[in-house]
Amino acid sequence: MMSRIPSLSEIFSWILTLITSLRIPAPSEIFSWYASLTTTAMMARTAVRDFLPAPAQQYLHALAQSLFGRRLPPGLTLIFDATTGYTRNEIFDAAEAYLATKINHDTDCLHVTKTAADKNLFFSLENNERIVDKFRGLELTWRFFRSPGSSSLGGRSDPSNPAGSIASPEKRCFQLSFPKEHKELVLGSYIPFVLDELKAMRHEERVLKIHTLDNKNYHHIGPWNSVNLDHPATFDTLAMEPSLKEAIVQDLDRFRSRKDFYKRVGRAWKRGYLLYGPPGTGKSSLIGAMANYLKFDVYDLQLASVQDDCDLRRVLLATGNRSILVIEDIDCGADLPDRNEKKKKKPVQASTVHPYDPYARQPKITLSGLLNFIDGLWSSCGDERIIVFTTNHKEKLDPALLRPGRMDMHVHMSYCTHEAFKVLANNYLGADGGAHRLCEEIGGLIGDVRVTPAQVAEELMKSNDADVALGEVVSLLKRKRVEAAMAKPEIEKEEEEEEEEEKVGDGEEDGSAVVEMDKQLINGDVKGHKEDPVGWNKLVKSMSARNVTLRRRRR
Repeated sequence: MMSRIPSLSEIFSWILTLITSLRIPAPSEIFSWYASLTTTAMMARTAVRDFLPAPAQQYLHALAQSLFGRRLPPGLTLIFDATTGYTRNEIFDAAEAYLATKINHDTDCLHVTKTAADKNLFFSLENNERIVDKFRGLELTWRFFRSPGSSSLGGRSDPSNPAGSIASPEKRCFQLSFPKEHKELVLGSYIPFVLDELKAMRHEERVLKIHTLDNKNYHHIGPWNSVNLDHPATFDTLAMEPSLKEAIVQDLDRFRSRKDFYKRVGRAWKRGYLLYGPPGTGKSSLIGAMANYLKFDVYDLQLASVQDDCDLRRVLLATGNRSILVIEDIDCGADLPDRNEKKKKKPVQASTVHPYDPYARQPKITLSGLLNFIDGLWSSCGDERIIVFTTNHKEKLDPALLRPGRMDMHVHMSYCTHEAFKVLANNYLGADGGAHRLCEEIGGLIGDVRVTPAQVAEELMKSNDADVALGEVVSLLKRKRVEAAMAKPEIEKEEEEEEEEEKVGDGEEDGSAVVEMDKQLINGDVKGHKEDPVGWNKLVKSMSARNVTLRRRRR
């Protein structure tokens, strides 16, 4: 016998009866239950922290993560972290650029950026966003994850951190999931395909970057932070001697094409340049022209921003290949010791730093650390790198820095010459500037004075009219010639005094002998010299010259 199916009215009646039979608790009862639950949870957390040992706490934390944490999708999952030690992960960078071209309507949240120099928008994934890609009929799932860094008290890892906290770095990674049976296809074909796509995109739209040290976010995104480099300098616009310009270009071409040669002879594929000369002679413009010619990124390193030799090595390892590392004003950028300078005793000053405080030390870069940075074992951790040093005073540099292998090519950036002026005239005034009637007069004046290309360029910028602009240059050169003529006697006098000092000799570091001679003169102790007037006159002249030397040293 079949059972009777209840009607809809009967069902609604049963449901209504069930609801009315339930007792709804009062608000006071709900708050009482909540208070009891939170109190119990707080007591349990306190008991775990105070009574359980650290290994047991770590085990419980790992167990909770395995039960309630993020679960990997089925199949095989590859994880690509943003960094590998001190260096960038090339696969992560390739995936970031490649997936930016695969944005579709299924993506819910994106980061969008654009700088003034960019032509197009740049897209990047938000945390936990997913993109599905297809390769040879295989469906692959990419997912981006970012875990924020945390800080914990109890230590001091960075002298620049006044709070004295140890910060754990932010972690970023891509996860690539696919069926396990397609592992060989992904590893052997798909990932190389993504890397090749990155190289093709960089070659098609090569945007140069200039990097600077970022001490604030050192532990999160690495030591370098970058912006687009839009330096307009080229070798065609550089105000230099044509022969020197051609020599630099040939040296760069030779370096760029000699990868196998450097490997065969057992040398790191790098090249060092020293640009020296007075300010305003175009050292920075030459670096910009080198970057534009080679299509290399620029890393601007201020030695004063580096804590010690260990930090210097980290900075070197974080620089990319095909790059130019620039260390400007190396003679004054860091307090490097001069091994040629005689050691002088300095007065001992009372120190307010506790001698046993390991965090109160003021570390600095040493000459040995800088030499190893340039040409040591660590310098071979990278390919196709150029290191450029600039200085206004080459004579102040330690000879160990100047030898080949560290500063291979020395480029003297001199004052403006006639050939360099022609380039400037063509740059600022067009074709008419180089063939103007005043150019011959300027050529005769410019060889007799010391004027930098920057000073000439400033005069050329005063007017678009060639007559007016070149007239200003003529006036500048004439003023410089008059100033040089007025300063010539002073220069000759200084040179004569220097020659006299060299004759007298610099053997006496103190003035004890001279002071003793002065005492003899004052006391009238001139016995033995009255019989020899010629010797007496020589002695007086010698003491006078030594007194001048000592007074100059004291000033």
